[in-house]
Amino acid sequence: MTTAPGAGLGLKPQHYAEAISESAAGAWFEVHPENYMCDGGPRHAALAAVRERHPLSLHGVGLSLAGDEPPDEAQLARLRHLVDRYEPCLVSEHLAWSRRRGAYNPDLLPFPRTSAALARVAEHIDRTQEALGRRILIENPSLYVALDGHDLSETEFLIDLCRSTGCGLLLDVNNVYVSANNLGYVAETYIDAIPASLIGEIHLAGHAPDATLGHDLLIDTHGASVDEAVWDLYRHLITRIGARPTLIERDDNVPAYADLAAERHAASIILTGVREAVLVNA
Repeated sequence: MTTAPGAGLGLKPQHYAEAISESAAGAWFEVHPENYMCDGGPRHAALAAVRERHPLSLHGVGLSLAGDEPPDEAQLARLRHLVDRYEPCLVSEHLAWSRRRGAYNPDLLPFPRTSAALARVAEHIDRTQEALGRRILIENPSLYVALDGHDLSETEFLIDLCRSTGCGLLLDVNNVYVSANNLGYVAETYIDAIPASLIGEIHLAGHAPDATLGHDLLIDTHGASVDEAVWDLYRHLITRIGARPTLIERDDNVPAYADLAAERHAASIILTGVREAVLVNA
């Protein structure tokens, strides 16, 4: 790791060569660890080459921390092996569930935010952090329907979760925007409710209107450029909390590396402006 992480990119196999040769200050890369839970092969060779030059983050999708069963011990062991092997600057997971009774769903599913759920998720995070020997970050979900049975707002749930476990937040600004649109709340109010001290990383991604309902239902696709409204929300957040490691996510319709690098550069400019303002006012 040569510099502190600034703005980074989700690493895709078709972009290994460009990532290895990337020279932008503060650049870093994030991968889903589930794609690297094997002993060797060309993917590990490429990832090791990227890691020699840039900070690396592991962003998990398979621990099912909000499920009614504890995290799978074999999955935790594989994740610990990757953490030890690559020494990532950040490790994160989702506030969602995907596994039950041995069956895995290829999605990140919601749940009622009850007091019992808070205790259960906190226990699962404690187990995970103990198994990994380090603090993790939890990502806020994108939501599409209003579930019944909540005891806590999403921001209250996340804040209580961080304070009870010592974990931090990966604040996905696109998820906030999508959920606010779909469920009818104000995205800025959500953003402003999160204490700056809890936010360890930020994600930016693209979304799309539903094919039938249009903009009444936005879908978190990770298949388009970051929307200008999400950029505005990001600027609002960064102005309040200061610079944080920020990732551009793209998992579908992946464009040329240069297009993603341009978005990374746009985020870097925002982060640099905040840093310079702090220095001027110091």
